[in-house]
Amino acid sequence: MAIFVAIDAGGTKTVCWIADEAGVLASASGGTVKLMSVGEEVATKRLREVVQVASHKAGIRLGDVTRTCMGLAGISSEGVRQWAEETLGGMVSGEVILCGDDEIALEAAFQGGPGIFVIAGTGANVVGRCSDGTRLTAGGWGPVIGDEGSGGWIGLEAVKAGFRAKDRGVATELLREIQTFWGLKSLGELIAKANHRSRTNFAELTAVVVSCAERGDEVALGVLQCAGEELAEHVGLVVAKMRTVRCEPGDVTRLCYTGSVLGKISLVREAMVERLQVSVPEMVVSPEEVDSLEGALWMARRG
Repeated sequence: MAIFVAIDAGGTKTVCWIADEAGVLASASGGTVKLMSVGEEVATKRLREVVQVASHKAGIRLGDVTRTCMGLAGISSEGVRQWAEETLGGMVSGEVILCGDDEIALEAAFQGGPGIFVIAGTGANVVGRCSDGTRLTAGGWGPVIGDEGSGGWIGLEAVKAGFRAKDRGVATELLREIQTFWGLKSLGELIAKANHRSRTNFAELTAVVVSCAERGDEVALGVLQCAGEELAEHVGLVVAKMRTVRCEPGDVTRLCYTGSVLGKISLVREAMVERLQVSVPEMVVSPEEVDSLEGALWMARRG
């Protein structure tokens, strides 16, 4: 019996499936293994734990695995690839397929076919594939210089928008709610924390922004609206690139998505769709979020 391991290593969590040809036998999840965020020692421990827990639940020995596929952000980095190869290679038998999180997302939605996929969770990027297999991307440059429309971007923009509103005398609950969420005693502490960008998890503020927006806070609503528009703009960039390489007309008519921002925040999703209806009117957006793990499993089974 062929046994497959599928892993989606995202910016917030890592999820593993153990499966055979018929279906998923067991799953397990843990914290992110993104090296940039947690370092090699923590990442190695977490990856080993999540795979071992899933295999234990399935009653499968890792030495009996036929093929493993892991989608991981930052896989283009030689250091990240080497770490993933060594860590997984020391755990499982059989072939190991390593690819980007955007690639397993594409396969989850289109299984080798053309289309456009948006990932918007802790980070964000857009990837499109033409009928001839050509892949084109936009965004995904990381939390400091990119990731527009992501959870991290929303949190940072909310802090910035809150201070702009303060300067202009515009009423908003954002700064007070963010200060409370972070357990800070003063606005000065908030300023200090927010300015340590490399040490601050702005993505965790997304829920605060959504809560304020749902209560009618116009500044918070504006941040979420802008997030959706930023994602739509990146989709438009990918569409333009695909047309430049003369893809088939139908290649740009299907859009799917995944990630906590588009999957859970309707205000962002609706803003993106509304903008796309104007810029790419022929595009049909999937009504439901796609599970990227389906793509990793498809690739593991296909080999």
